[in-house]
Amino acid sequence: MPVSAESCPALVLNADFRPLSYFPLSLWSWQEAVKAVFLDRVNIVSEYDRVVRSPTFEMRLPSVIALKDYIPSARRPAFTRFNVFLRDRFTCQYCDERNVANDLTFDHIVPRSRGGRTTWLNVVTACGTCNLAKGSRLPNECGMYPRIKPFQPSSFELQENGRAYPPNYLHESWRDFLYWDSELDPN
Repeated sequence: MPVSAESCPALVLNADFRPLSYFPLSLWSWQEAVKAVFLDRVNIVSEYDRVVRSPTFEMRLPSVIALKDYIPSARRPAFTRFNVFLRDRFTCQYCDERNVANDLTFDHIVPRSRGGRTTWLNVVTACGTCNLAKGSRLPNECGMYPRIKPFQPSSFELQENGRAYPPNYLHESWRDFLYWDSELDPN
């Protein structure tokens, strides 16, 4: 059965041959990858067997591409709900249960109703049950303390945490460039 071009995304590596992002994994559609090749912004590292054609041109679709210019990662990641979840490894900081992002919320350690701010140092990941149980009380009033003291992560720390969550699909040509938390064969 022939593979459709739509199922041929390209893994995007920085100029140092590391993925731009592990979570979400840095992937471009085949159209974006081909355009970047023609604009001479990337080098093709690996290709699919799938070929695309025009009346005057034919090429195999890139499966792994590397940027020609290095893009430094931001030192300070944006404060977003998702990045808080990633910092806390999608784990409720009160009951220690891991959840999917849709089942999580974030909790203000010092509630906003008591002057707490929405910052890296005052917000933790919580499941709905724990967030409801804590309510607008302080940790010492309800006996609920975060398992890990909240901190402002670096982009590197978020990327490292993201490596623990490989996507459902990994093309074999990507494996040499992705270093998931898995045991390596000693041979």
